[in-house]
Amino acid sequence: MRKHYTVAGHGFTVDAEDAVFTEMKQYQPFLDDKENQTLFTIRVQESVSPILFTENHRQEDEGQTMICGETSDGKTVLEYQLGDQAVGWLVCSHDFKEGDVYYRGRQRLFVVNNALMMMYTFITSDKLTTLFHSSVVSHQGKAYMFLGKSGTGKSTHSQLWLKYIDGTELVNDDNPVVRIIDGEARVYGSPWSGKTPCYRKVDYLIGGIVKLKQAPANSIRRMEAIEAYVALAMSISGMRWKKWMGDGLHETENQLTSSVPVWHLSCLPDQNAAELCHSTIAIQD
Repeated sequence: MRKHYTVAGHGFTVDAEDAVFTEMKQYQPFLDDKENQTLFTIRVQESVSPILFTENHRQEDEGQTMICGETSDGKTVLEYQLGDQAVGWLVCSHDFKEGDVYYRGRQRLFVVNNALMMMYTFITSDKLTTLFHSSVVSHQGKAYMFLGKSGTGKSTHSQLWLKYIDGTELVNDDNPVVRIIDGEARVYGSPWSGKTPCYRKVDYLIGGIVKLKQAPANSIRRMEAIEAYVALAMSISGMRWKKWMGDGLHETENQLTSSVPVWHLSCLPDQNAAELCHSTIAIQD
């Protein structure tokens, strides 16, 4: 069975058994019939044996490990592990327009989600488009993005806005998409929202980006250009060692830095932090 989806104006296609699509409930808002606009296709199947490859890089986060490498014929491979067990693989074609997804056991949706996120990241990296590790809210027609390392309090700060700033709505709580069109930076909801089920096909002009840091008191300041660039780059994933991807991400980060104000918020997880942030970045926006 084949289904087509569109996220932030970029389409992709999934070939899989009916049971796979039954699990992919968060993708329903992004279903589309414009298959001719697809950027990539993935084929999902159960693994018969492990994929053999040479490891180049690995990333570990909260019990999850992603290992990146290459097959003997130069195809990119991502292996997904939970604990120390491999639960699936993504094997990409040389042009990243096709991918084969292999899963093991009961972690099929976990593998499919991660494979789709990475394929989307790869193929759009030279199209002024990127996924951010961020929590995002909207307020009065604009969106505000909160960045920071895992455990910094991004989701908590979004919840504080939802509780104390009237008219706030959650856009995405983990992996929104940012796209620049004609010099205008917009953030889009996506099927990937971490532990918070927020899968909305919406988009907003970005009013401000805020890097969070836990502190004993609340204070906020606007970042200078270089500091802002670094903050953005640290919240974006991609194979920067592949020149065309690295160049594309660099251009996106440059345009974001020059078009969107980036702030640093030292904060407590309290009402005052949300009100200070809102009064600084939204009211003055």
